Amino acid sequence: MSKADGDRILEHLGTVAALRAHRVADRELGDRVRALKAYQARRFELTYADLLAHPRYQGASRFFLEELYGPQEFAERDAQFARVVPGLVRLFPSELVGTVAMLGELHALSEALDDTAARHLPRLPPDAPGYAQAWQATGRAPAREQQIALTLAIGAALDRYTRNRLLRTTLRMMRGPAHAAGLADLQRFLESGFDTFGAMKGAADFLGWVGARERALAAALFADDAVRVAGRHRDERNGPLADLP
Repeated sequence: MSKADGDRILEHLGTVAALRAHRVADRELGDRVRALKAYQARRFELTYADLLAHPRYQGASRFFLEELYGPQEFAERDAQFARVVPGLVRLFPSELVGTVAMLGELHALSEALDDTAARHLPRLPPDAPGYAQAWQATGRAPAREQQIALTLAIGAALDRYTRNRLLRTTLRMMRGPAHAAGLADLQRFLESGFDTFGAMKGAADFLGWVGARERALAAALFADDAVRVAGRHRDERNGPLADLP
């Protein structure tokens, strides 16, 4: 990992830390972001109900929900990243460092998008038309596509790693040193990704479905009639959006 790579990871972590600090200072904004995240987690569970219930795909689906799309804070994991970025390459193989860098970029982008959308929510708790209206107001369709692409890239990387026995063995051997270095959360994330994607025995179909569904949802969300369609969805289903994000 070059100094530029390390600086980029630290920049992403700094973005997230600044957003988090602003939410602490602005309680209303913090409440809005938490409500938005909870709504999005429910949306994910509806959109992927079939995969979350499927024996082969439920582990990877739960990993995406809890590690990439979930409403929980990752403050401790972020703090670990920030403390050890300068020496990260000495513990983790370069392939894994690249995945960590993508994770940092995705994390910063997701937090920034959530922050912007939350500011535009017309009411709490969010409902389908209000959520669609908030995303329309962000005007950030290209950023949403970048978010999807990063998510799929991380999944594809984890899938590749599961076929590399040496890398998997190396990761297991790093468990003790990682914990000693204060990297327990990062180690847990990587091992969980290895385990869930390895159990799937091939992620091509899973990642294809995720990409197709998320891009269809994004296209619907940024369509001119998104708010009207979302209002009809609310009237018919009275729940979080399943066919819109």
